[in-house]
Amino acid sequence: MSQKGSTLTDAALVLTEVPAATSAMLIRRPVSEVFAAFVDPAITSKFWFTRGSGPLEPGATVDWFWDMYGFSTQASVVAVNQHRRILVDWLVDDAVLPIEWRFFPRPDGTTFVSIKHTGFTGEPQAMVQEAIRSTEGFTLVLAGLKGLLEHEVSLNLVSDRFPDGLGNLNPNPGA
Repeated sequence: MSQKGSTLTDAALVLTEVPAATSAMLIRRPVSEVFAAFVDPAITSKFWFTRGSGPLEPGATVDWFWDMYGFSTQASVVAVNQHRRILVDWLVDDAVLPIEWRFFPRPDGTTFVSIKHTGFTGEPQAMVQEAIRSTEGFTLVLAGLKGLLEHEVSLNLVSDRFPDGLGNLNPNPGA
């Protein structure tokens, strides 16, 4: 392996396991409120997507919309264990990508939330890049949730991530 400038070269990237995106954060609110924020699209739309077609209930298929990006996707709800766990299959580009939320109530009335996104396919480098992007995205989601539930502030983190459109990383559009 050699590195020249910002390019790292190797004969091939070899993975010993399929990457997973993970993110977790303490939310200083009771588990019932934190859980409801992900199940109820009226709340979720204040920190993640623009709108959802319905609540997360076992067996349901819901549509999630990010209107600011002209993007939508479906999620099939696999499991909902009240105040403990949500498992959905996120349907993106003909791929089924599981996302699991786990909720850990704490004695002080706070909740630790973890999110794990798996199922990445393709070439090893593409899987790693998708896992990194997903980790970034779910970290923003949890930070937005924290702002909303703890401080009643909508931080607009997801919409502000790409102010010039989905995928446009140029912070200076006039350049």
